[in-house]
Amino acid sequence: MGARLTFDLSKPGRRACSLPACDVPAAELPERLLRRELSLPELSQVDVVRYFLALSRLNYSVDSGFYPLGSCTMKYNPKVHEELARLAGFTGLHPLQPSETAQGALALMYDLQRWLAEITGLDAVGLAPAAGAQGELTGILMVKAYLADRGEDGRTRVLVPDSAHGTNPATAAMAGFEVISVASDRQGNTDMQALASALDDGVAALMLTLPNTLGLFDPNAGRIADMLHDKGALLYGDGANLNALLGRARFGDMGFDVVHMNMHKTFSTPHGGGGPGSGPVAVKSHLAPYLPTPVVEKDDDRFALATPERSIGRVGLFYGQFGVLVRAYAYLRSLGDEGLRQVSENAVLNANYILARLRQAYHLPYDRRCMHEVVFSGSRQRAKGVRTWDIAKRLIDYGFHPPTVYFPLIADEALMIEPTETESKEALDAFCEALLAIDREAEEEPQVVKESPHTAPVGRLDEATAARRPVLRWRREAGDGS
Repeated sequence: MGARLTFDLSKPGRRACSLPACDVPAAELPERLLRRELSLPELSQVDVVRYFLALSRLNYSVDSGFYPLGSCTMKYNPKVHEELARLAGFTGLHPLQPSETAQGALALMYDLQRWLAEITGLDAVGLAPAAGAQGELTGILMVKAYLADRGEDGRTRVLVPDSAHGTNPATAAMAGFEVISVASDRQGNTDMQALASALDDGVAALMLTLPNTLGLFDPNAGRIADMLHDKGALLYGDGANLNALLGRARFGDMGFDVVHMNMHKTFSTPHGGGGPGSGPVAVKSHLAPYLPTPVVEKDDDRFALATPERSIGRVGLFYGQFGVLVRAYAYLRSLGDEGLRQVSENAVLNANYILARLRQAYHLPYDRRCMHEVVFSGSRQRAKGVRTWDIAKRLIDYGFHPPTVYFPLIADEALMIEPTETESKEALDAFCEALLAIDREAEEEPQVVKESPHTAPVGRLDEATAARRPVLRWRREAGDGS
C-alpha cells in the first residue's frame, strides 16, 4: 500500500468519520462561487491508518539502522535530550519576555558559549546562526566587516581548497568575494606551492575544512595560518567535521581566526528530516566585536542579551535555534571532557576499521590513515561495468542507507563513508560484508547490481528530470474521471 497514493485507493462514498445530521437550514454556496469539485480521496478510517503506517515503514533513520552518509555525521541522538528540550521551562518561554524572567535559559546559552569556545580554542562564540551554511556566511561577513574597518577593501578574493565542503565557495561568493580554488597535493592535503602562488595582498581569507572532505587531516594547518597572517589575511575554519577533533585538537591553537560548528552533527541533535540545524560561530578576540546579535553576557549573577560593539547585526529571528541548543548543552553535560575525547577516538577508529576491511576490494584514491570518514573510489568496479551509483542502489537491497556518492569531486567515482562513533563493530562488519558482496556481484553478476534496487517500493527513478522538472503535488490526469 505504501507505494500507492491515497487517490489510487479512493472509493466513492467511503468515509473516515461520520457527522450528525445538520439541525439548521443548509446554506449552499452559490454555483457562481464554485470553481470546480474538490478532488479529495475518499477512504475509510482503517484505510487512512494503514496507508500512513505503510509510509512510516518506508522511512529510514539512524534509529532504524546504520546511516553511513559521508560528511553528515549521522550519529545516534540520545532520547533523553528530547525529554530535556521539552521541559516546560524551555517550551513555555516567549522570545519577547523580559530577560530577568528567562535567567535559566540565558544561563544555559552563556555556558554553551563558554564550552564551545573552550572546545575550539577560540575566544568568543555567537549562537545565532540557524545552520552550518548560515554559520559559514556569518563568519565570512564578519571577516569582510573586520577588513573594511581596517581600510582593506582591496581584499576581494577568498581562497578555497578543492577538498573543501561545497558550501564554502558558495558562501564566499554570496558575501561578494571572488573565489579562487586551491588544488590538493598527492597526499590529499592543500598544495602548499599552489597556495603560495595564489596568496597575495588581495586575499581576504582562506576557508579550510578540517579534516577535509577526503576525511584527511591536513598537517600543514598551522603553517597555512602563518602564511595567511603574514599577508594580512585570515584563516576561516569549516568545523563541520569537528567530530574527528573533539578533545584532541583545537582550531584556535592551530591559528584559525573564525570557525563555525554544526550542532546538528557533532553535538548530536536531530537533523535532516528530524529537526532544524544550528551553526554557532567561534572567533578570536579581534573578531569578537563583529559577532551577530545577540550574545549572552554575565554581570555578577545576572545574564543579559547584548549586542557586540561592531556587530554585523541579526542573522535570524530572536536567539538562534534554542531547542537545538538545549539538546547540544545536554550532550556536553552528559559526556564531559573525557567523554568528548572518547567520541573522537571511536569515530576515527570506526572509519579506519572500514578502511582496513574494504581497501582490498575498493580503491583508495589517497592511501593513508583517515580521520572520521573514509573516501573510496569505485574505479575498479567501473572497469567491470558497474558504477558507484549502482553500488549505492544495491546497498538498499542489503538493508543499508547508501553513503554519499560522487563527492568530493576530486575523487573519481567517490564513495564517502562516515560511520560515527555510535556504531558497534557488528554493525560495521555487516555493512562491510554487504559492500564486499556487491564487489563480488560486480564481477560475477553485474546486471544484478546495475538493475538494483530490487526490494524497494520503486526502482530506478529519472533523477535528472525529477531535479529539473519536479512534480510536487498530485494532479488528475487528463481524461481521468475517477
